[in-house]
Amino acid sequence: MTSSSSILGSDTFHAARRAAVAALLDRRTAAGHWIGRLSSSALSTATAINALRLIDSSVHAPRIEAGVQWLVATQLADGSWGDTVASKGNLSTTLLCWAALSAATDNGILASVERAAAWIRGKAGSLEPTAIATALAAIYGRDRTFSVPILTHIALCGRFGDPRAAETWRVIPQLPFELAALPQAWFRLVDMQVVSYALPALIAIGQVRHAAAPGWGVLKSIRDAAREPTLRTLAAIQPDNGGYLEATPLTSFVTMSLAGMGLATHAVARRGVAFLTQSQRPDGSWPIDTNLATWVTTQSVAALAAGGRLAEHLGRREREAIRHWLLGQQWNRVHPYTGAAAGGWAWTDLPGGVPDADDTSGAVVALAQLEAAEDCVPADEVRQAADAGLDWLANLANRDGGLPTFCRGWGRLPFDTSCPDITAHALRAAECWSPFATGPEGLNRGEAPSRQRMLASARRYLLNAQSADGSWCPLWFGNEHHPAQANPTYGTARVVLATLDRRGAEWLLACMGADGGVGGGPGLTPSIEETALTVEALARVAAESRDPTLRSRATAAVAAGVAWLLEHTDAGTRFPATPIGLYFAQLWYDEELYPLAFTVAALERASQLPD
Repeated sequence: MTSSSSILGSDTFHAARRAAVAALLDRRTAAGHWIGRLSSSALSTATAINALRLIDSSVHAPRIEAGVQWLVATQLADGSWGDTVASKGNLSTTLLCWAALSAATDNGILASVERAAAWIRGKAGSLEPTAIATALAAIYGRDRTFSVPILTHIALCGRFGDPRAAETWRVIPQLPFELAALPQAWFRLVDMQVVSYALPALIAIGQVRHAAAPGWGVLKSIRDAAREPTLRTLAAIQPDNGGYLEATPLTSFVTMSLAGMGLATHAVARRGVAFLTQSQRPDGSWPIDTNLATWVTTQSVAALAAGGRLAEHLGRREREAIRHWLLGQQWNRVHPYTGAAAGGWAWTDLPGGVPDADDTSGAVVALAQLEAAEDCVPADEVRQAADAGLDWLANLANRDGGLPTFCRGWGRLPFDTSCPDITAHALRAAECWSPFATGPEGLNRGEAPSRQRMLASARRYLLNAQSADGSWCPLWFGNEHHPAQANPTYGTARVVLATLDRRGAEWLLACMGADGGVGGGPGLTPSIEETALTVEALARVAAESRDPTLRSRATAAVAAGVAWLLEHTDAGTRFPATPIGLYFAQLWYDEELYPLAFTVAALERASQLPD
């Protein structure tokens, strides 16, 4: 590995660091925060054009045609589609695109449809409904959050037969939409069959299946009676702009389901159409979600603060603007969608956002870093916001001590379980805010009993969740090259950054290639994102570990990683994004700010090490 003195003290390193910082600062909006840009998505585009087709194919013909042409242009050579234009093909997205293009009835795209059909036959065995349903079940198991919406989309496109015939729907499991009529507090006690944030899909997709093939007996009567109450629930949890979670696929699934059962003019469908038409991009595509403005803003602040120079990078007015914007994003009332208590932050500043643990931790960390740059006692409104955020996190913790994403106790399905990196972020939030948390009576709120319990339980959870090799796997990030499509590099780097765990640091050291690059796991293709995350975590180990041997090895690894980053970012000036983000259920996205912000964090923190 390259010695630290040859890189970390060099003019080349500091010039690249300054260039990367400048690039990140240039990405701010006029209001002073960051919005970023999510990749366009074949999955989103396919579901959106099908929803618009079912609502009114004539009125929306230009938008549908633009989406169709984007899909045809981005189809991979083997006939499949991935979730981003840089992704490998996968069955779920290819099924959605194949069905949507099949329903477009344009002879000019028949070749594209046939190539997709051939690829699907190779994966599922045939295009028969049973074969497709079996193939999806093999991917998603008992979690029906995405498998049933895919099957519903295919059925509404006419690929399983006449969508009006009951027989067409027999292969599609009936989602228990009637459970949505129960009090929200009961949801975690019953088998909803979908994750917490997919409630709109449960209602709409469950209803269209019931409308077409209603079954019989007492259960039919119960579902008939639940139809109107759950439609009212669907309307009540829809944000003003019509976009559930700001997510094109979820909004599209709801909209197409309502249209499929004759409710194309329902208020929910009209608002869904408004969201879809407003979020289509000029090239005809749709992103997976509108934006991650809150998340990328907190990550950018953390990156700029990593080297202790936040006040140098952002002037007082700039810091005040970000602080004011972040305070304005905190939810100060119970959220109508998930029932989340006041005090949390969502990933976006738009109406469809829902408070979650990762963004709440990120906001608390950013507020602490902004206050540290002021070098004064925090204002009451900032203290109260951070305290509310930390209390929100403490109250969210599961029985195992870990933090889930949205809802406490929804632990049956994968994306509702406790998560190592989210738990580590909560620990970091408490650590960062603790110096500013002394209240008027002298009580350090960072050591309040509820938080003491949360912190102790979280540390126990992380020990129990650590793999035998010393790594941790996250929920919301993955790597397409990993055998399990997991990303232990992301998870381990985040936990090590928060805890300085030795075994985790050793795993990161072993994961780094001879050239200093790091991928999603040992031996995998390196990326800017994963290398930068590793460098930042090991730079803290190099600075703060009590083990001098580990500090020395970490410093050498940081130097090697920095050298790799300088080469692959053209000295801090170019930041190609990699699809490492997971929407849910192994559906990928990339975000243009990730490689930039992560690199700035790595270089800033590395700059604090001795030359």
